Amino acid sequence: MILASADATLVVHRAPSLSTDLGRAPWPREAWARLGGVDLYRDAQAFPRTLRGRNLVVTPSDLAAGGVSPDAMRWRTGRGRMIRAYRGVYLVGSTVPDLLDLARAALHVASPGAVVGFQTAAALLGFGVAEDSRIHLVVPCGGPLPRPPGMVTHESTLPLDKPEIVLGVPCTPAARCALDLARTLPRPDALSTLDAALAAAACTPDDLATELTLHSRLKGIRQARELVPLADPRAQCRQESHLRLILHDGGVTGLMPQHRVTDDDGAITYYLDLADVRRRIGIEYDGSSHLDRDRLRADRERHNWLESHGWRMRYFTDRDLYRRPEYVVRTVKAARTRSR
Repeated sequence: MILASADATLVVHRAPSLSTDLGRAPWPREAWARLGGVDLYRDAQAFPRTLRGRNLVVTPSDLAAGGVSPDAMRWRTGRGRMIRAYRGVYLVGSTVPDLLDLARAALHVASPGAVVGFQTAAALLGFGVAEDSRIHLVVPCGGPLPRPPGMVTHESTLPLDKPEIVLGVPCTPAARCALDLARTLPRPDALSTLDAALAAAACTPDDLATELTLHSRLKGIRQARELVPLADPRAQCRQESHLRLILHDGGVTGLMPQHRVTDDDGAITYYLDLADVRRRIGIEYDGSSHLDRDRLRADRERHNWLESHGWRMRYFTDRDLYRRPEYVVRTVKAARTRSR
């Protein structure tokens, strides 16, 4: 498996100061930094380090106390020099608001005791691989449920008394966040989220098993119970997790993720997305980076080496995974049959 991956830019996290100039740098709303879909788990792990969180969260009363009149507030908001994140909450600063800024702004709108959860918490915790541009909050049961545009509020029947603080933002603990998503996402994305959480070492299999007992009566728990034992920290991307689930659902089990293959001297090492080690069948996802000429040459060399050393390789694309999963299962089963 090879996917295109841009290197994450490391930044220093600095809190915005009260002296932030309201007149600097217009921000078009469409340029807001949002979390998109992340394929590679290492990119999800790097994502929190790219967050600046440099904008100041203020209310109209804060602005008034700083000498900003209502007319000046409207003027600056209309020209993009101050962002109205939610009703009664603004972001002020010189950089485009990122996920950390938006999460802090959302908590200003929420009821006391609210924490960041679901996709938003997963992104901050380093395993945000399920695409969602909205900010997700979890609030105590019985409290108000603010739902302005761009925000999703989840009412919790479980205690929220021990949040995990990430970059100064209270989040649901990693195991709970992973289980919440495993309950509510479609099965492929649920498994990739569990894999990514384990790959990031945000939680352990034991943490997930313990959390399952606490969620025993919540909606979607049956799916989570099924998927938690299948989760594996060795997976490296969403498509790899999806491929493993397709094969599992088709009755193809006993596959080894990220199996290491070396020559007799240990000089050449390749990793296979999935391997039937006993039958020497390698199963791989072909990503978009295979369009690169140099990458294509390296892949051909790799394929030829593996074939010459007794491995029978099977490759699948996004079309196979998402439009004809039965072809994936049929192809691998046929390879297993021929190896008997």
